[in-house]
Amino acid sequence: MARERKFTRDEIFQAVKILLLEHGYEAFTFSLLAEYLDVARGTIYKYYDNKDELITEFMINEMNTFMNDLKKIDAYPNFDAQFDYLFSIMFENTSIHQLIEIGKQMMDKNNEKVAENQRTLEHLHLEMYHYLDDLITAGKKEQKIKQQLPNPLILGYIFQAVAIPNHFGVPHQQWVKGLKEIIKYGMSAESK
Repeated sequence: MARERKFTRDEIFQAVKILLLEHGYEAFTFSLLAEYLDVARGTIYKYYDNKDELITEFMINEMNTFMNDLKKIDAYPNFDAQFDYLFSIMFENTSIHQLIEIGKQMMDKNNEKVAENQRTLEHLHLEMYHYLDDLITAGKKEQKIKQQLPNPLILGYIFQAVAIPNHFGVPHQQWVKGLKEIIKYGMSAESK
């Protein structure tokens, strides 16, 4: 039986993440969330007007966490070390790409809080892009990346590669190492 109890922000955001990734945007409801948290549905409404408000606040939290990690990239001395660090945080946060896609499905455009959250998310995406664009530019300056390749193409390639599903269960470390190698050197035996 659902009961009225308090939950932390971290608890609700962790539940939102699990349920969104498992069920998707359309199937995500406050009823499903309440059942997962073992609370009354009305308890959630005390904090959030609707699911879009909750999801956008959750996504801001996820993006801020990722950005805090991404900003640490400046502590690494060169492109190779920065690229390795980027890859490690991207694989710690593989759900970011999925969550960005889910965020595009938001329907409640009339809620000012949701609109404000969406503007914040757009700002965070732009900030993330600038950090990553700077990394690619640094790689070109260090002659680690071909000058003629457009930065957006390289960034898109990296993000799409990270999003490739591992359907065959290749061990995680081997999967990450292989993707990193393909991105840096290509798949041709002659490339390296």
